[in-house]
Amino acid sequence: MVLNSRSSILLLIATNLLALLPTTIIASPATSKWIDNDSINAGEILGSASSSSIFPSLKKRANGYTNPEENGGYMLTIVNGTYPAGLGEPLNVILSADSDKEVLVKSLDKGGFLNYMLVAGLGEECLGQHLGSDQSANLGDGKGNVTEVEELRYNYGNPYIGTCQETFNGGLHLRYWIQNTTNAYFLAVSVEMDLNSGHDIVPNGYNIGRDQLIGNLTGQSIDTSKLTNTSTFSGSGSYMNYTYQTDVKYVPGLLKNSSDDINHYITVEENGQPAIDGLVAVLTVKITDQPKSSSGAWSTIAQIPLITIFTPFLLASLTTLF
Repeated sequence: MVLNSRSSILLLIATNLLALLPTTIIASPATSKWIDNDSINAGEILGSASSSSIFPSLKKRANGYTNPEENGGYMLTIVNGTYPAGLGEPLNVILSADSDKEVLVKSLDKGGFLNYMLVAGLGEECLGQHLGSDQSANLGDGKGNVTEVEELRYNYGNPYIGTCQETFNGGLHLRYWIQNTTNAYFLAVSVEMDLNSGHDIVPNGYNIGRDQLIGNLTGQSIDTSKLTNTSTFSGSGSYMNYTYQTDVKYVPGLLKNSSDDINHYITVEENGQPAIDGLVAVLTVKITDQPKSSSGAWSTIAQIPLITIFTPFLLASLTTLF
């Protein structure tokens, strides 16, 4: 990935601002309940490379999504310029349309999808600058090949401009698409190397990225090597006074346990194992608690230091200079 001079300057500014901003997320600790028969390793929740009324015509399915391949789509993204040609990245997480309708709205407000992702420490890109290459996906919903909605990056505990750090250091990140016929979200999740390494995917990075996301959302550390096609998890987490209950089922059959057609397969294969294990994590999310009124949300906002409030205006002013 090549950065232009404007983006490089903006990233340098953002890096200097990181030292001025708070390093903790205003969020309640997550609680979780392990309901799989397998055990998990104790340890911190990982997140870095080193460690409807508004949809009246949607078609409801028993499992909250439609397999794209049933209607000419794919469970791999479409990446331009790969060698060999035709490689893609796995859509290894699905947010089921059986989730609360508020969670299925692309918004930071009212408990929307972007607020939910902040439970896992994932936010929109650094200073609004998209510094990765676009990918497409065909979800079998009649729309054909569609460019990602956007890319989310791990914020390293800083929800304001911490995603700038992920751009440099690598870590957990995802792209996502919304299935037009069901409103389910399809996510391509992985852990990437740092910028100097060209943001290649770390060994076993697709499986690990999927499981770091699930672990962060449910409040537990997941041992990727112990997953089976019957593994289930449940847990909760909070952000901005919204609490989400996440129930997860690992589903086989949507992806192959293979390296075939997988982008970055050379760096991802590990210990003789294929690049992906063929499991897709399907999430059903319910909002179990929320602010009683607008004053509840404001009480959280009031905790944000003044430097945080004025930083966006400063950055907007700086952006106009380039």
